[in-house]
Amino acid sequence: MAERTALAGARVVLPSGIVESGVVTVADGRIVSAGPDAADAAGGGGGDRVDLAGHWVVPGFVDLHVHGGGGASFSSGTAEESLRAIATHRRHGTTTMLASTVTGDLDEVARQAHALSELVEQGELAGVHFEGPFISPHRCGAHEPTLLRDPDPADVRKLVDAARGTAKMMTLAPELPGGLDSVRLLVEAGVIAAVGHTDSTYDATRDAIEAGASVATHLFNAMPSLLHRAPGPVAALLEDERITVELINDGTHLHPATLELAFHRAGADRVAFITDAMGAAGMEDGIFPLGPMKVEVKDGVARISDGPTAGSIAGSTLTLDQVFRRAVTIDGLSVEQTVRALSATPARVLGLSDRVGSVEPGKDADLVVLDEHFALVGVMRRGAWVVRPTTG
Repeated sequence: MAERTALAGARVVLPSGIVESGVVTVADGRIVSAGPDAADAAGGGGGDRVDLAGHWVVPGFVDLHVHGGGGASFSSGTAEESLRAIATHRRHGTTTMLASTVTGDLDEVARQAHALSELVEQGELAGVHFEGPFISPHRCGAHEPTLLRDPDPADVRKLVDAARGTAKMMTLAPELPGGLDSVRLLVEAGVIAAVGHTDSTYDATRDAIEAGASVATHLFNAMPSLLHRAPGPVAALLEDERITVELINDGTHLHPATLELAFHRAGADRVAFITDAMGAAGMEDGIFPLGPMKVEVKDGVARISDGPTAGSIAGSTLTLDQVFRRAVTIDGLSVEQTVRALSATPARVLGLSDRVGSVEPGKDADLVVLDEHFALVGVMRRGAWVVRPTTG
């Protein structure tokens, strides 16, 4: 029998609720048992027992939207940089993630997707997310305006094919010529169509949802504001039960009251907290690339440093452990709500709920250990410690 590890004495967040002084037993990369009645020792064969009294055990985090970290970018198209970004976010609890690209020359983005697909096949990534170039020039944010283009279905298909079956999501502006046809193409190809960086109206957004769009890319950001006579995409995306909304919870992208409005309208089962992190995540302030753009990070906030979009917020420097702590200690969300928004909901969006997103027997042993103040002290991925907790 495979050697077992028992994480004992912690508050364990299960789908059914919080278990005090629970035990999670792991063997062969998977969760064997979890709950109050699980064995409180590692079992025979020289198993490992980790005493986590006073701590929390939650499922590994799942990030639908991340561009890089640790000084590295997925848009580099190199395995070395991509693995550095992956390692950075893993150390902060993200055990499952998509690699997000940014707007670039179509052939270059296709090359990046092909390179990233190899890391998906190796199990390092859960898939590729294309953000741009099929977005609105009026809401381009940190994307190079001169490289934007309408979502011609043939171009959309080119990027999907370049990812060799690993494309999971594409963000586009559905109001552009070819937008609705591209949404339908993506859905037929098994790729999530996400509405974002859009100047869409309420009605046009409704049309995109009916065509099959199912995710709102960083809701509120890079789209028209919610107005009383022009509710725009925000109202259409928030009100529809078929839509999962991404939220960037860093205190910069969204006012806390805006986040509360969205969270409590959609609920934890329709909110996916994301980082939208660029290469500066996990780094000190400085200058960093974001695709073809240059970004200056000052006091942890990333902004385009020059050109026609200078001053625009350019993603974030977040890691998901920071999002967890802020959600509970500042935003007043419950631990269970936060776990759903960071793990269960994005896992469902990706179609991976049978493997990740919750602490349940049979699932991958992807686990995060937090102390009593919700600071990260341990990360396990597929049964192996990425960060081993020291609790002595």
